[in-house]
Amino acid sequence: MTSSTTGRTMSTFTSDHHADLPAVLETLHAIGRDIVAPNAESVDREARFPTEAFDALKAQKYLSCYVPVEYGGMGLSLTDVTRMCEVLGQYCASTAMVFAMHQIQVACIVDHALGAPFFQGYAREMVQHQYLIASATTELGIGGDVRSSICAVQVDGDRFTLEKQAPVISYGAMADAILVTCRKNADASPSDQAQVLVRKADVTLTRLAPWDALGFRGTCSEGFTLKSQGGAEQILPVPYADIHRRTMHPFAHCVWSSLWLGLATDAVQRARTAVRAEARKNPSVTPISATRLAEVDNVLFSMRGGIRQTVAEYQRVLDDPSSEAASGFAFAIAINSLKLTSSQLVVDIVGKAMLICGIAGYRNDSKLTLGRHLRDAYGAALMVNNDRILGQSATMQIVQR
Repeated sequence: MTSSTTGRTMSTFTSDHHADLPAVLETLHAIGRDIVAPNAESVDREARFPTEAFDALKAQKYLSCYVPVEYGGMGLSLTDVTRMCEVLGQYCASTAMVFAMHQIQVACIVDHALGAPFFQGYAREMVQHQYLIASATTELGIGGDVRSSICAVQVDGDRFTLEKQAPVISYGAMADAILVTCRKNADASPSDQAQVLVRKADVTLTRLAPWDALGFRGTCSEGFTLKSQGGAEQILPVPYADIHRRTMHPFAHCVWSSLWLGLATDAVQRARTAVRAEARKNPSVTPISATRLAEVDNVLFSMRGGIRQTVAEYQRVLDDPSSEAASGFAFAIAINSLKLTSSQLVVDIVGKAMLICGIAGYRNDSKLTLGRHLRDAYGAALMVNNDRILGQSATMQIVQR
Protein backbone atom coordinates (compact mmCIF):
# COMPACT_ATOMS: atom_id res chain seq x y z
CA MET A 1 0.00 0.00 0.00
CA THR A 2 1.62 3.24 -1.11
CA SER A 3 1.29 6.68 0.37
CA SER A 4 -0.64 7.78 -2.70
CA THR A 5 -3.51 5.40 -2.01
CA THR A 6 -3.75 5.16 1.74
CA GLY A 7 -6.14 7.43 3.59
CA ARG A 8 -4.55 6.86 6.98
CA THR A 9 -1.64 8.67 8.53
CA MET A 10 0.25 7.60 11.63
CA SER A 11 -1.55 10.22 13.72
CA THR A 12 -5.03 8.93 12.94
CA PHE A 13 -4.23 5.64 14.64
CA THR A 14 -3.18 7.11 17.98
CA SER A 15 -5.62 7.36 20.86
CA ASP A 16 -5.07 11.14 21.11
CA HIS A 17 -6.66 11.75 17.73
CA HIS A 18 -9.99 9.98 17.84
CA ALA A 19 -13.20 9.85 19.83
CA ASP A 20 -13.16 8.71 23.43
CA LEU A 21 -13.55 4.93 23.14
CA PRO A 22 -14.92 4.32 26.66
CA ALA A 23 -17.66 6.87 25.99
CA VAL A 24 -18.42 5.25 22.63
CA LEU A 25 -18.67 1.81 24.23
CA GLU A 26 -20.86 3.13 27.04
CA THR A 27 -23.25 4.63 24.50
CA LEU A 28 -23.12 1.42 22.48
CA HIS A 29 -24.07 -0.64 25.55
CA ALA A 30 -27.03 1.69 26.12
CA ILE A 31 -28.13 1.22 22.51
CA GLY A 32 -27.68 -2.52 22.96
CA ARG A 33 -29.79 -2.69 26.12
CA ASP A 34 -32.53 -0.28 25.05
CA ILE A 35 -32.86 -0.91 21.32
CA VAL A 36 -30.85 -3.86 19.97
CA ALA A 37 -31.73 -6.53 22.55
CA PRO A 38 -35.49 -5.78 22.69
CA ASN A 39 -35.71 -6.22 18.91
CA ALA A 40 -33.30 -9.16 18.55
CA GLU A 41 -36.02 -11.80 18.88
CA SER A 42 -38.20 -10.37 16.13
CA VAL A 43 -35.18 -9.76 13.90
CA ASP A 44 -34.31 -13.44 14.24
CA ARG A 45 -37.84 -14.81 14.04
CA GLU A 46 -38.82 -12.75 11.00
CA ALA A 47 -35.37 -12.83 9.35
CA ARG A 48 -35.66 -9.08 8.97
CA PHE A 49 -33.07 -6.34 8.87
CA PRO A 50 -32.37 -4.77 12.31
CA THR A 51 -33.73 -1.38 11.29
CA GLU A 52 -34.14 0.00 14.80
CA ALA A 53 -30.54 -0.81 15.70
CA PHE A 54 -29.11 0.84 12.60
CA ASP A 55 -31.26 3.93 12.99
CA ALA A 56 -29.68 4.32 16.43
CA LEU A 57 -26.15 3.62 15.16
CA LYS A 58 -26.57 6.14 12.36
CA ALA A 59 -27.83 8.76 14.81
CA GLN A 60 -24.52 8.43 16.68
CA LYS A 61 -22.59 8.46 13.36
CA TYR A 62 -21.06 5.09 14.24
CA LEU A 63 -21.24 3.84 10.64
CA SER A 64 -18.40 6.25 9.82
CA CYS A 65 -16.40 5.64 12.99
CA TYR A 66 -13.40 4.29 11.02
CA VAL A 67 -13.30 7.27 8.64
CA PRO A 68 -10.35 9.56 9.50
CA VAL A 69 -11.09 12.77 11.38
CA GLU A 70 -9.93 14.93 8.46
CA TYR A 71 -12.90 13.62 6.49
CA GLY A 72 -15.34 14.16 9.35
CA GLY A 73 -15.21 10.67 10.86
CA MET A 74 -14.24 9.58 14.36
CA GLY A 75 -10.85 8.23 13.32
CA LEU A 76 -11.26 5.07 15.36
CA SER A 77 -8.74 2.28 14.88
CA LEU A 78 -9.21 -1.36 14.01
CA THR A 79 -8.81 -2.19 17.69
CA ASP A 80 -11.60 0.22 18.58
CA VAL A 81 -13.91 -1.18 15.92
CA THR A 82 -13.36 -4.73 17.18
CA ARG A 83 -14.39 -3.62 20.66
CA MET A 84 -17.58 -2.12 19.22
CA CYS A 85 -18.34 -5.37 17.41
CA GLU A 86 -17.77 -7.26 20.65
CA VAL A 87 -20.27 -5.04 22.47
CA LEU A 88 -22.94 -5.40 19.78
CA GLY A 89 -22.40 -9.17 19.73
CA GLN A 90 -23.59 -9.33 23.32
CA TYR A 91 -27.03 -8.10 22.29
CA CYS A 92 -27.69 -9.39 18.76
CA ALA A 93 -25.22 -11.27 16.58
CA SER A 94 -27.05 -10.35 13.37
CA THR A 95 -26.81 -6.65 14.17
CA ALA A 96 -23.15 -7.05 15.09
CA MET A 97 -22.43 -8.98 11.90
CA VAL A 98 -23.99 -6.35 9.64
CA PHE A 99 -22.05 -3.64 11.48
CA ALA A 100 -18.84 -5.65 11.15
CA MET A 101 -19.30 -6.38 7.44
CA HIS A 102 -20.05 -2.71 6.78
CA GLN A 103 -16.87 -1.63 8.60
CA ILE A 104 -14.82 -4.07 6.47
CA GLN A 105 -15.99 -2.23 3.35
CA VAL A 106 -15.32 1.16 4.92
CA ALA A 107 -11.80 -0.02 5.74
CA CYS A 108 -11.20 -1.07 2.12
CA ILE A 109 -12.01 2.46 1.01
CA VAL A 110 -10.22 4.25 3.85
CA ASP A 111 -7.03 2.20 3.74
CA HIS A 112 -6.69 1.99 -0.04
CA ALA A 113 -8.62 4.65 -1.92
CA LEU A 114 -8.40 8.02 -0.19
CA GLY A 115 -5.60 9.13 -2.46
CA ALA A 116 -8.24 9.47 -5.20
CA PRO A 117 -10.42 12.61 -5.33
CA PHE A 118 -13.64 10.66 -5.89
CA PHE A 119 -13.17 8.57 -2.76
CA GLN A 120 -12.11 11.59 -0.72
CA GLY A 121 -15.50 13.06 -1.53
CA TYR A 122 -17.25 9.77 -0.94
CA ALA A 123 -15.67 9.49 2.52
CA ARG A 124 -17.23 12.82 3.46
CA GLU A 125 -20.57 11.63 2.04
CA MET A 126 -20.34 8.47 4.17
CA VAL A 127 -20.03 10.61 7.27
CA GLN A 128 -22.80 13.01 6.32
CA HIS A 129 -25.35 10.47 5.14
CA GLN A 130 -24.22 7.44 7.18
CA TYR A 131 -24.18 5.18 4.16
CA LEU A 132 -24.47 1.44 4.74
CA ILE A 133 -22.07 -0.45 2.45
CA ALA A 134 -22.42 -4.12 1.51
CA SER A 135 -20.05 -6.49 -0.29
CA ALA A 136 -20.39 -8.78 -3.31
CA THR A 137 -17.38 -11.11 -3.34
CA THR A 138 -18.76 -14.61 -3.96
CA GLU A 139 -20.03 -15.56 -7.39
CA LEU A 140 -21.96 -18.40 -8.99
CA GLY A 141 -19.45 -20.74 -10.57
CA ILE A 142 -16.56 -20.11 -8.18
CA GLY A 143 -18.11 -21.01 -4.84
CA GLY A 144 -16.59 -19.22 -1.88
CA ASP A 145 -13.25 -18.42 -3.52
CA VAL A 146 -13.19 -14.64 -3.09
CA ARG A 147 -9.83 -14.42 -4.88
CA SER A 148 -11.34 -15.50 -8.17
CA SER A 149 -13.95 -13.84 -10.38
CA ILE A 150 -15.81 -14.72 -13.55
CA CYS A 151 -17.44 -11.35 -14.14
CA ALA A 152 -15.39 -8.39 -15.36
CA VAL A 153 -15.81 -4.63 -15.18
CA GLN A 154 -16.13 -3.10 -18.64
CA VAL A 155 -14.73 0.41 -18.97
CA ASP A 156 -15.65 2.60 -21.94
CA GLY A 157 -14.13 6.03 -21.68
CA ASP A 158 -14.97 7.38 -18.26
CA ARG A 159 -17.87 4.96 -17.62
CA PHE A 160 -18.11 1.36 -16.47
CA THR A 161 -20.68 -1.40 -16.71
CA LEU A 162 -20.73 -4.50 -14.53
CA GLU A 163 -22.89 -7.59 -14.11
CA LYS A 164 -22.38 -10.26 -11.46
CA GLN A 165 -24.34 -13.26 -10.25
CA ALA A 166 -23.78 -13.27 -6.51
CA PRO A 167 -25.23 -16.13 -4.43
CA VAL A 168 -24.91 -13.95 -1.31
CA ILE A 169 -24.99 -10.20 -0.79
CA SER A 170 -25.68 -9.68 2.89
CA TYR A 171 -28.18 -6.84 3.48
CA GLY A 172 -27.77 -6.00 -0.21
CA ALA A 173 -31.35 -4.79 -0.60
CA MET A 174 -30.88 -2.35 2.30
CA ALA A 175 -27.41 -1.07 1.39
CA ASP A 176 -26.66 2.39 0.02
CA ALA A 177 -23.69 1.02 -1.93
CA ILE A 178 -21.99 -2.29 -2.66
CA LEU A 179 -18.30 -3.02 -3.14
CA VAL A 180 -18.09 -5.60 -5.95
CA THR A 181 -15.09 -7.77 -6.78
CA CYS A 182 -14.58 -8.64 -10.43
CA ARG A 183 -11.88 -9.17 -13.04
CA LYS A 184 -10.28 -5.84 -13.88
CA ASN A 185 -11.18 -6.28 -17.56
CA ALA A 186 -12.51 -8.90 -19.94
CA ASP A 187 -9.01 -10.18 -20.78
CA ALA A 188 -7.81 -10.48 -17.19
CA SER A 189 -7.26 -13.81 -15.43
CA PRO A 190 -9.78 -14.85 -12.73
CA SER A 191 -7.40 -13.75 -9.96
CA ASP A 192 -6.54 -10.38 -11.55
CA GLN A 193 -9.31 -8.52 -9.77
CA ALA A 194 -10.56 -5.03 -9.10
CA GLN A 195 -13.03 -3.72 -6.55
CA VAL A 196 -15.80 -1.39 -7.70
CA LEU A 197 -18.09 0.81 -5.64
CA VAL A 198 -21.62 0.72 -7.05
CA ARG A 199 -24.21 3.14 -5.75
CA LYS A 200 -27.78 2.16 -4.93
CA ALA A 201 -29.18 4.58 -7.49
CA ASP A 202 -27.12 2.96 -10.25
CA VAL A 203 -27.64 -0.71 -9.44
CA THR A 204 -30.36 -3.21 -10.29
CA LEU A 205 -30.67 -6.24 -8.01
CA THR A 206 -32.68 -9.22 -9.24
CA ARG A 207 -33.22 -11.73 -6.46
CA LEU A 208 -31.73 -15.17 -7.09
CA ALA A 209 -32.28 -16.81 -3.70
CA PRO A 210 -34.11 -15.95 -0.47
CA TRP A 211 -32.55 -16.02 2.99
CA ASP A 212 -34.14 -18.53 5.36
CA ALA A 213 -31.17 -19.76 7.37
CA LEU A 214 -30.57 -21.41 10.72
CA GLY A 215 -28.76 -18.43 12.22
CA PHE A 216 -27.64 -14.88 11.47
CA ARG A 217 -31.11 -14.46 10.06
CA GLY A 218 -31.12 -10.67 10.39
CA THR A 219 -28.22 -10.30 7.96
CA CYS A 220 -30.69 -10.84 5.10
CA SER A 221 -28.02 -12.55 3.00
CA GLU A 222 -30.00 -13.05 -0.18
CA GLY A 223 -28.55 -13.85 -3.58
CA PHE A 224 -28.83 -11.42 -6.49
CA THR A 225 -27.94 -10.78 -10.07
CA LEU A 226 -26.30 -7.38 -9.84
CA LYS A 227 -26.19 -4.99 -12.79
CA SER A 228 -24.65 -1.56 -12.49
CA GLN A 229 -23.04 1.31 -14.31
CA GLY A 230 -21.21 4.38 -13.13
CA GLY A 231 -18.12 6.50 -13.39
CA ALA A 232 -14.78 4.79 -13.87
CA GLU A 233 -13.47 6.73 -10.87
CA GLN A 234 -15.60 4.40 -8.71
CA ILE A 235 -13.09 1.59 -9.34
CA LEU A 236 -10.71 1.45 -6.39
CA PRO A 237 -7.24 2.60 -7.48
CA VAL A 238 -5.28 -0.44 -6.28
CA PRO A 239 -5.51 -4.14 -7.27
CA TYR A 240 -7.93 -6.19 -5.21
CA ALA A 241 -5.07 -8.59 -4.40
CA ASP A 242 -3.48 -5.82 -2.30
CA ILE A 243 -6.80 -4.86 -0.72
CA HIS A 244 -7.55 -8.47 0.17
CA ARG A 245 -4.13 -9.18 1.64
CA ARG A 246 -3.80 -6.07 3.75
CA THR A 247 -7.42 -5.25 4.64
CA MET A 248 -10.31 -7.44 3.49
CA HIS A 249 -8.94 -10.73 4.82
CA PRO A 250 -7.41 -9.69 8.17
CA PHE A 251 -9.95 -6.98 9.00
CA ALA A 252 -12.84 -9.38 8.40
CA HIS A 253 -11.51 -12.12 10.63
CA CYS A 254 -10.71 -9.63 13.42
CA VAL A 255 -14.17 -8.04 13.50
CA TRP A 256 -15.99 -11.34 13.00
CA SER A 257 -14.08 -13.02 15.80
CA SER A 258 -14.76 -10.05 18.06
CA LEU A 259 -18.51 -10.21 17.57
CA TRP A 260 -18.40 -13.96 18.21
CA LEU A 261 -16.58 -13.13 21.43
CA GLY A 262 -19.46 -10.83 22.36
CA LEU A 263 -21.96 -13.61 21.64
CA ALA A 264 -19.95 -16.06 23.77
CA THR A 265 -19.65 -13.48 26.57
CA ASP A 266 -23.42 -13.08 26.76
CA ALA A 267 -23.87 -16.87 26.78
CA VAL A 268 -21.51 -17.20 29.74
CA GLN A 269 -23.27 -14.33 31.51
CA ARG A 270 -26.59 -16.16 31.15
CA ALA A 271 -24.95 -19.27 32.54
CA ARG A 272 -23.65 -17.22 35.48
CA THR A 273 -27.18 -15.93 36.14
CA ALA A 274 -28.44 -19.53 36.23
CA VAL A 275 -25.71 -20.61 38.67
CA ARG A 276 -26.37 -17.67 40.99
CA ALA A 277 -30.07 -18.49 41.04
CA GLU A 278 -29.27 -22.07 41.96
CA ALA A 279 -26.80 -20.99 44.65
CA ARG A 280 -29.39 -18.76 46.32
CA LYS A 281 -31.62 -21.78 46.89
CA ASN A 282 -29.00 -23.37 49.15
CA PRO A 283 -26.35 -20.80 50.13
CA SER A 284 -24.36 -23.32 52.19
CA VAL A 285 -23.60 -25.56 49.20
CA THR A 286 -21.69 -24.59 46.06
CA PRO A 287 -23.66 -26.07 43.15
CA ILE A 288 -21.86 -28.39 40.73
CA SER A 289 -22.87 -26.02 37.96
CA ALA A 290 -20.48 -23.45 39.45
CA THR A 291 -17.60 -25.75 38.55
CA ARG A 292 -18.91 -26.00 35.02
CA LEU A 293 -19.16 -22.19 34.96
CA ALA A 294 -15.52 -21.88 36.02
CA GLU A 295 -14.53 -24.25 33.22
CA VAL A 296 -16.40 -22.40 30.47
CA ASP A 297 -15.13 -19.05 31.75
CA ASN A 298 -11.59 -20.38 31.25
CA VAL A 299 -12.43 -21.19 27.64
CA LEU A 300 -13.86 -17.68 27.19
CA PHE A 301 -10.64 -16.28 28.68
CA SER A 302 -8.60 -18.18 26.10
CA MET A 303 -10.82 -17.03 23.26
CA ARG A 304 -10.56 -13.40 24.35
CA GLY A 305 -6.80 -13.61 24.74
CA GLY A 306 -6.27 -15.06 21.29
CA ILE A 307 -8.44 -12.43 19.65
CA ARG A 308 -6.87 -9.50 21.49
CA GLN A 309 -3.36 -10.72 20.69
CA THR A 310 -4.05 -11.11 16.96
CA VAL A 311 -5.90 -7.79 16.76
CA ALA A 312 -2.91 -6.09 18.41
CA GLU A 313 -0.57 -7.72 15.89
CA TYR A 314 -2.67 -6.52 12.97
CA GLN A 315 -2.95 -3.05 14.49
CA ARG A 316 0.83 -2.81 14.49
CA VAL A 317 0.80 -3.65 10.77
CA LEU A 318 -1.77 -0.92 10.11
CA ASP A 319 0.16 1.60 12.18
CA ASP A 320 3.15 1.18 9.86
CA PRO A 321 2.10 1.68 6.23
CA SER A 322 5.60 0.63 5.11
CA SER A 323 5.31 -2.74 6.85
CA GLU A 324 5.39 -5.77 4.60
CA ALA A 325 4.28 -8.12 7.38
CA ALA A 326 0.83 -8.51 5.81
CA SER A 327 2.48 -10.07 2.77
CA GLY A 328 4.11 -12.84 4.78
CA PHE A 329 2.85 -16.37 5.31
CA ALA A 330 3.24 -16.08 9.09
CA PHE A 331 0.77 -13.20 9.26
CA ALA A 332 -1.73 -14.91 6.95
CA ILE A 333 -1.53 -18.12 8.99
CA ALA A 334 -2.10 -16.17 12.22
CA ILE A 335 -5.18 -14.49 10.76
CA ASN A 336 -6.50 -17.83 9.50
CA SER A 337 -5.88 -19.38 12.91
CA LEU A 338 -7.82 -16.56 14.54
CA LYS A 339 -10.88 -17.33 12.44
CA LEU A 340 -10.59 -21.10 12.79
CA THR A 341 -10.11 -21.03 16.54
CA SER A 342 -12.71 -18.38 17.32
CA SER A 343 -15.40 -19.98 15.18
CA GLN A 344 -14.86 -23.30 16.96
CA LEU A 345 -14.63 -21.87 20.48
CA VAL A 346 -17.85 -19.87 20.18
CA VAL A 347 -19.80 -23.09 19.53
CA ASP A 348 -18.04 -24.83 22.42
CA ILE A 349 -18.73 -21.97 24.84
CA VAL A 350 -22.40 -21.57 23.94
CA GLY A 351 -22.93 -25.33 24.15
CA LYS A 352 -21.34 -25.46 27.61
CA ALA A 353 -23.40 -22.48 28.73
CA MET A 354 -26.58 -24.23 27.61
CA LEU A 355 -25.71 -27.29 29.68
CA ILE A 356 -25.26 -25.03 32.71
CA CYS A 357 -28.57 -23.23 32.11
CA GLY A 358 -30.32 -26.56 31.52
CA ILE A 359 -33.89 -26.49 30.32
CA ALA A 360 -34.01 -22.71 30.80
CA GLY A 361 -31.30 -22.35 28.19
CA TYR A 362 -33.00 -24.85 25.88
CA ARG A 363 -36.43 -23.22 25.93
CA ASN A 364 -37.23 -20.44 23.50
CA ASP A 365 -39.58 -18.71 25.96
CA SER A 366 -37.05 -18.40 28.80
CA LYS A 367 -35.10 -15.31 29.85
CA LEU A 368 -31.99 -17.50 29.74
CA THR A 369 -32.70 -18.96 26.31
CA LEU A 370 -29.60 -19.73 24.26
CA GLY A 371 -31.22 -21.12 21.12
CA ARG A 372 -30.47 -18.05 19.00
CA HIS A 373 -26.93 -17.92 20.35
CA LEU A 374 -26.32 -21.53 19.40
CA ARG A 375 -27.78 -21.17 15.91
CA ASP A 376 -25.74 -18.03 15.26
CA ALA A 377 -22.59 -19.67 16.65
CA TYR A 378 -22.78 -22.53 14.16
CA GLY A 379 -22.75 -20.03 11.31
CA ALA A 380 -19.25 -18.86 12.26
CA ALA A 381 -17.47 -21.86 10.75
CA LEU A 382 -19.40 -21.51 7.48
CA MET A 383 -18.55 -17.87 6.71
CA VAL A 384 -15.62 -18.55 4.41
CA ASN A 385 -15.75 -22.26 5.18
CA ASN A 386 -13.25 -23.47 7.75
CA ASP A 387 -12.17 -26.34 5.50
CA ARG A 388 -11.15 -23.87 2.79
CA ILE A 389 -9.20 -21.77 5.30
CA LEU A 390 -7.53 -24.81 6.84
CA GLY A 391 -6.47 -25.97 3.39
CA GLN A 392 -4.91 -22.57 2.68
CA SER A 393 -3.02 -22.67 5.97
CA ALA A 394 -1.82 -26.21 5.28
CA THR A 395 -0.32 -25.09 1.96
CA MET A 396 1.36 -22.08 3.58
CA GLN A 397 2.77 -24.24 6.37
CA ILE A 398 4.65 -26.28 3.78
CA VAL A 399 6.26 -23.31 2.03
CA GLN A 400 6.76 -21.05 5.07
CA ARG A 401 10.40 -20.51 6.02
